[in-house]
Amino acid sequence: VTQGRELRETEEASMLCTHRLWRGQALVRAAAAASATRSYAWGSRSLSTGSRPPTAVVMMNMGGPSTQEEVHPFLKRLFTDRQIMQLPIQDTLGALIAYRRSPKIREQYAEIGGGSPIRKWTEDQAKMMVDYLDKHNPETAPHKAYLAFRYASPLTEEAVAQMKADGVTRAVAFSQFPQWSCTTSGSSMNEMWRVLSEQGLTDTVKWSLVDRWHSHPAFIDALAGRVIKGLEQFEEGDKHKVVFLFSAHSLPMRRVNAGDPYPQEVGATVGRVMEKLKEKGFNNRYALCWQSKVGPLPWLGPKTQEAMKMLRGQGLTHFMAIPVAFTTDHVETLYEIDIEFGEEAHEMGAVFKRSPSFNDDPAFGAALGQISSEHLKSGDLCSDQYSLNCAGCVNPDKCRQIANPISPYARMKDMTAF
Repeated sequence: VTQGRELRETEEASMLCTHRLWRGQALVRAAAAASATRSYAWGSRSLSTGSRPPTAVVMMNMGGPSTQEEVHPFLKRLFTDRQIMQLPIQDTLGALIAYRRSPKIREQYAEIGGGSPIRKWTEDQAKMMVDYLDKHNPETAPHKAYLAFRYASPLTEEAVAQMKADGVTRAVAFSQFPQWSCTTSGSSMNEMWRVLSEQGLTDTVKWSLVDRWHSHPAFIDALAGRVIKGLEQFEEGDKHKVVFLFSAHSLPMRRVNAGDPYPQEVGATVGRVMEKLKEKGFNNRYALCWQSKVGPLPWLGPKTQEAMKMLRGQGLTHFMAIPVAFTTDHVETLYEIDIEFGEEAHEMGAVFKRSPSFNDDPAFGAALGQISSEHLKSGDLCSDQYSLNCAGCVNPDKCRQIANPISPYARMKDMTAF
């Protein structure tokens, strides 16, 4: 009995040490990624006062608070934005929710190094993209990337002000969400058109859009490469056991039922990636899961951690989360997946890892360059799907507009003849 108790205590101590080591490594990785520079526009070094204005590529994203002090303003902008969610007395209730959630969210950011690294990684990606464009698209050079975040600096207003100072007359709105959702890409586009109108610049810049790129071959190749890299964390004899948990930010069912195309576009990405992996000899089983649900209302499921728990109940032991809709590390990967899901996996006796995010991956930087390069060379205005409002569109007067497009444009709902 005594020997059995000592053995159990030794095993528990060993598991605790392993868990602490894993958690410590996750925090070290997060802290190293959290530092960020403060500039937000990058262009060819050949730019000078005598050169022609740059072709702007505006990289649109939600952003994230880089410091603890930015957490509350970030949340307040998020919860008072009616393009994301509709609440009664939104300004008051949204501000209250932001105030009450701020302490908990600050703690989460403290655990990943003090702030979100999304700005730093987007800056690195912007540099790689611009280098690619200057090399492959001399006819539209010089190129300059501008960051336009919805809820954290640099805000859309800051990007537009810099574009005005640079004399920009041609711009590409490049959503950094591969899969379209009205809550992300749509919200970012609407905000850009609002800011341009507010600053009296609607007719100054000619625009085109890269509004979705969920199935672009270069993106699929880069994501498949991240999956293969992630598998290196497992023992060689265990790799075939690993279940891929493709994890994307969830969406309220109200939005899904209104016809938001996000779920099917995420699914299309997963299908293409698995086809690519099979070509390379990987035949792992996989599931599409959803994370980051907020509030009591129904959201798209299953939750990533619940899917892992149910699969663990079936006797499966090895899992790898794959961020399928995120282009950089941020709180959803470094805290929610690495720490929260990691702790839950440890408690259920599962081996759990995450595939590395794109961050400064050269393959992904080249993918962004190729996507924007092909867009500029094609002369296309936007994707065919952009002009179609969701069946249950909640913002029909604003959604799917384009300010000063490079070619004639009309939404499907506004056309009188087909």
